[in-house]
Amino acid sequence: MLRIWGRRNSFNVQKVMWLAGELGIAHEHIPAGGDFGGLDTSEFLALNPHGRVPLIEDAGTIVWESHAILRYLAARFGAGRFWPDDAGERSQFERWMDWSQTALQPAFLSDVFWGFYRTPEAQRDWSRIRRGIEHCSAHFLLLDRWLKGRDYMLGDHLSLADITVGTTLYRYFNLDIPRPEIPNVQAWYENLATRAPYREHVMMPFDDLHGRLAY
Repeated sequence: MLRIWGRRNSFNVQKVMWLAGELGIAHEHIPAGGDFGGLDTSEFLALNPHGRVPLIEDAGTIVWESHAILRYLAARFGAGRFWPDDAGERSQFERWMDWSQTALQPAFLSDVFWGFYRTPEAQRDWSRIRRGIEHCSAHFLLLDRWLKGRDYMLGDHLSLADITVGTTLYRYFNLDIPRPEIPNVQAWYENLATRAPYREHVMMPFDDLHGRLAY
């Protein structure tokens, strides 16, 4: 059985759990990181020398790094549906996967979610936060233009593009920060929220992270 290590309120773990839910993969979830600890043990470091989650083990195959895990699960369990044979087709979602990791995620997760929500008020760097909010606005306005006429990132079907980019939406729309008018992103978010795996694994309360840098 597939085993998944991580804490459920971890942003990167949520991507993996969401895809596992969409694929209907029977798995064992092993709480790790945060209050659960365990990432600095010799046993865990033997699996992932970086001491981070998510981490999976599938019939002896160990994979770490969230997007590497997504690609592995899609190829292993979702061939055709999430992992087409054609390299050009795969590139359509892989571009957005890389963009989400190198552009959207640093702006939102690092500068806004960490800088604003997870940092105690007295320690906030408002120049960094405002910069992050501006970058997020630009990224989401780009997405809004892209999503016009589309139900999902690549048209009419869920893909790894939706999973990597769409995981940000629940937190983005529930933070007390200024946001631009992005009706197409809002409609996409509402569409994702109709999916049971998204509701179960992404739309989770994150109040316990407020003002908490160490976790």
